[in-house]
Amino acid sequence: MSDTITPQLFTELRKIPEARCDDPFAILGPHPDGRSRCVTAYDPGAVELSAVVVGKAHPLDPVPGLEGVFRGKVAGTKPYLLRGKAADGAEWEVEDAYRFGPVLGEIDEYLLGEGTHKRLWQALGAHVREHEGVEGTSFAVWAPNARRVSVVGDFNLWDGRRHVMRRRGATGVWEIFIPGVGEGAVYKYEIVGAHGEVMPLKADPVGFGSQHPPENASVVRDIRGYGWSDKGWMSRREAQQSREAPISVYEVHLGSWRRRDGNRPLSYVEAATELVEYVKDMGFTHIELLPISEYPFDGSWGYQPVGLFAPTVRHGPPHEFRDLVNAAHKADLGVIIDWVPGHFPTDAHGLGQFDGTALYEHADPREGFHQDWNTLIYNYGRREVANFLTSNALYWLEEYHVDGLRVDAVASMLYRDYSRKDGEWVPNKDGGRENYEAIAMLQNMNIETYGQAPGIMTVAEESTSFPKVSRPVYDGGLGFGFKWNMGWMNDTLEYMKKDPIYRRHHHHQMTFGLHYAFSENFILPISHDEVVHGKGSMLGRMPGTDWERFANLRAYYGFMWGHPGKKLLFMGQEFAQAHEWNHDAELDWQMAGSGHHKGLQNLVRDLNKLYTATPALHAKDCDPAGFQWIEANDADRSVFAWVRRGGKDDPAVVVLCNFTPVEQPAYLVGMPSAGTWREALNSDAGLYGGGDRGNMGSVTAIDTPSHGLPASAQVVIPPLSAVYLIKD
Repeated sequence: MSDTITPQLFTELRKIPEARCDDPFAILGPHPDGRSRCVTAYDPGAVELSAVVVGKAHPLDPVPGLEGVFRGKVAGTKPYLLRGKAADGAEWEVEDAYRFGPVLGEIDEYLLGEGTHKRLWQALGAHVREHEGVEGTSFAVWAPNARRVSVVGDFNLWDGRRHVMRRRGATGVWEIFIPGVGEGAVYKYEIVGAHGEVMPLKADPVGFGSQHPPENASVVRDIRGYGWSDKGWMSRREAQQSREAPISVYEVHLGSWRRRDGNRPLSYVEAATELVEYVKDMGFTHIELLPISEYPFDGSWGYQPVGLFAPTVRHGPPHEFRDLVNAAHKADLGVIIDWVPGHFPTDAHGLGQFDGTALYEHADPREGFHQDWNTLIYNYGRREVANFLTSNALYWLEEYHVDGLRVDAVASMLYRDYSRKDGEWVPNKDGGRENYEAIAMLQNMNIETYGQAPGIMTVAEESTSFPKVSRPVYDGGLGFGFKWNMGWMNDTLEYMKKDPIYRRHHHHQMTFGLHYAFSENFILPISHDEVVHGKGSMLGRMPGTDWERFANLRAYYGFMWGHPGKKLLFMGQEFAQAHEWNHDAELDWQMAGSGHHKGLQNLVRDLNKLYTATPALHAKDCDPAGFQWIEANDADRSVFAWVRRGGKDDPAVVVLCNFTPVEQPAYLVGMPSAGTWREALNSDAGLYGGGDRGNMGSVTAIDTPSHGLPASAQVVIPPLSAVYLIKD
């Protein structure tokens, strides 16, 4: 042992090759030694090591008994490189990561320590940057209970001893800058847990990229400097996503919308052309993507995410996802993504027991484990975890210009006893079932996203009667912009499944939704959940002959588009795909091109165009002043009729639906005014696959009051149809 190495120092140096060092910057790198500096370095592959300053090599002495540890004096203060030589004579030169100072500043450190860093992704994760004049990547990760954290990857032979990170005070954050590491580098974190155990290698919780599943390492992605060209859309967005705007959403699982050679999914770039053009042609206003945050298991459809900050690599790198969003905006389409803060999977490389403790989740399985999904539940009451989720929501809105977040499984977050029996859950502080912490997180998420990203929308998939989901937080609400109307969807689909002869006994299922239609800002969803798990297809749920099934579905869509509330259809439903959705194969596009399928597709296109162009059909979707029943009680004939209204100068629309296979040739209905009413849409039109029965283009209303309205008309309502009348 060298005379300069004391027993105490040797004990500290020994921790390095033994992978027990939790403060490597105190030992490795350059340190003052009198009027000189002493460099300590670790390279287990070297038999010789030198510090090279402006071309001059300063040999470092191997420390006896500690393989790979070298130490020696290096004159001057200029930067140095490490030159190594292996036993076989191979030589290399690298920068010494331990000669670089911290990247995170005092403000970052303060906010991280508080758990209030609104843009967490700007501090944590892997960032390609220039630091102290050298190109490389800075890594930072939150692991407060870890004894040691290292970055491992191909660049250091996955050796956790080579790049042990710097602990940043009491923040719980570890960081290091590694020179020479850049875009595309594969990495994970090697963590020694709270009890001294080496954890399974962990992906980066704030990583911007990932390997293609089943591989699961994080990938360094430089997300700086994208050239957006969507200024026009962004300036109009707030008006186009308001309660008064026409919003018709096409819900898409990008992995199975279309496929290419070898049954591969479309890339983001391909979708930027093909999907955008199709959605635009069909008259929808928005694309909603099932979760695109990285996820390990295809069969979860993205609803078990691991990489919340990484667009899934299944379709390309992050910039190409931006290409898709940018293209949608240039086509005047909004983009909504599914966001999943309700649970996360137990995969070993994920967030579970991240630093050897229940860090992101609850330790108690009664609070921290979803029995239904075999997943973990976030600890919403932990400030850093709530901040992680809120920051992630903001990340998608700011970095990717996403226009909205549809928040999955909100009910599972709101209630502590969700899908649990007595004794399987922990009451709140007041002894109740509400999850106060989750409620607070959701409220704060909505405050921050609406405040920081003007014009966006958040949508709750909430299946209970929890009050004020889509009301502002200042009014005691959760702060969402919209809520899925699951009750309406369940009731109306149950009605449509019935043979028409029995529908008279279930008439209320089509009218009940109007009792609460304006209690929230509703979206009417016919989502992916309705065509999976043995439910079959929308077409398959309709009764009758082949013609009747299509007619039923056309009438149902006519009812839906005329009903108050924004619209949502899952892909394939617009042309009545006959088979249940299969996430491993593309939609049956051959169906869409022929017969009744093409007819239904034509109908959905026209419904969208009429809905968008007609203020009475959308401007008061969320306002009771926009709706009036004409006939809600004709159960014997299964007929429904109502008026939709917009502003005072907007023409009203009368909607009539007949859900029996019997034509109503002279059905008397009240009308808002006398005169000629144009038949703006008839789902029985031949263009849609119907029988071309109707009103010859118009209806004349006379000044004879009926149904509480000042005028009336006799109207032909074809069998299993919806008819729209507009006073031009």
